Amino acid sequence: MSNSAKKTKEMEQYELETGKQAIWQGKTTKGFLRWKEGEKDYYADKKRISVYVSSETERNWQEFINSHKISSFSKLIRESVNYYIKERSKFGGNIFTDLEISGESKMTHILKERLTTIKGFSQLLLEKYSDSLNDEIKSIINNVLNETKQLENKFIVKLEEKELKPTLYDVLLIEDDLSTVDLLQNYFESKGYSIKGVLTGVKGIEELRMSKPKLILLDIILPDISGFEICKNVKSHELLMNIPVFYLTAVPGSKVEEKIEETKANGYILKPFDLPDLEFLFEYL
Repeated sequence: MSNSAKKTKEMEQYELETGKQAIWQGKTTKGFLRWKEGEKDYYADKKRISVYVSSETERNWQEFINSHKISSFSKLIRESVNYYIKERSKFGGNIFTDLEISGESKMTHILKERLTTIKGFSQLLLEKYSDSLNDEIKSIINNVLNETKQLENKFIVKLEEKELKPTLYDVLLIEDDLSTVDLLQNYFESKGYSIKGVLTGVKGIEELRMSKPKLILLDIILPDISGFEICKNVKSHELLMNIPVFYLTAVPGSKVEEKIEETKANGYILKPFDLPDLEFLFEYL
């Protein structure tokens, strides 16, 4: 079937029922052929959900579908939602919820709870049964208490050392355009400041789990998580909320202004920008 072939009414009915295309890249789809042969029971347990979007959004989605060879809007939406659910479930309500007790610190947190229990029961034994315990048993219990206290102190020292670890860089740049990352890395380094550039929101979150930069420059449209969402979570987390966050974006200024109060960003810089436009950022470094 050629690209110029007209869709039949049967094809239109198929697309209406399933949300899938009957013709893709000039060929009749296998899905339509199966549907035509009577395999309609495949859709019996499926529910159709309609999505209303602007013409501009539809064009953007269609361009993405064409460039990535995705067969239908329906498949794009399903895969996008599944990806979002999978990624969002990693972070819970706030994408930085587990920041303080992730990895090694989480294990330390659990061990400290167990040590508290051991200490508590040991102290209760000495207080409630002191008269009935011989000196040897009392000595053993006291040794247990001393050992748990020493172990707990080691954990506390280790955590404090980790928390006081100096920041590895001054600026965290979360930006999916590699040329912009290269430009800003060269610019800030020429001014004597260290900068870390990452290309996705998830990578930016990982960096903020390990380090606390003096300044965050944040693109709004990222391939995984919205910059608005990242900023809102940074500003609602007690360990990160005082870090200045500036959007670096091609989104119209009026749209950014609408989100400034909600996300609590410190400001924004619109693309295209001139390097002198960035000089005010040095006040935060």
